[in-house]
Amino acid sequence: MRIAGGLLAVTTLTAATACSSSDQPAHAKTPSAAVASRRPTETLKPLLQQALPHVKGKTFTSAVVDFPPNAHAMPHRHGRAFVYAYVLEGTVRSRLEGKPVTTYHQGENWVEQPGAHHLLTENTSRTKRARLLVVFVSTTGDKLKVDDPRS
Repeated sequence: MRIAGGLLAVTTLTAATACSSSDQPAHAKTPSAAVASRRPTETLKPLLQQALPHVKGKTFTSAVVDFPPNAHAMPHRHGRAFVYAYVLEGTVRSRLEGKPVTTYHQGENWVEQPGAHHLLTENTSRTKRARLLVVFVSTTGDKLKVDDPRS
């Protein structure tokens, strides 16, 4: 627990430094008319990935997840990862399977247990972006996010 707390503190400082820069996520393509009518999706920018010392087979990963205005994430899972999310900016609405819809504002946070099914994640604003600091403790080599479009 002390290791996780220390790593979280380091990650928060790393994210705060990263968030103070002015670089915005680049979009590779200009959307066509058909795609432009769809809601935008989130982007994930990894900050730090490191094997956990003395915890064989586990990796610590931190990332900033950016939700442009009106953006949402497809239903997904994070495999066997334990996930911690902290709202850096904006407001995000979230729902895990078996739980009620919850709205999180800047400075609030939540955790997702391994195997959790994340049914809803969206930026509640149509004009302002939302950003999350997300920390994963996962099995080394596992994908951090697996979309579930059938949900």
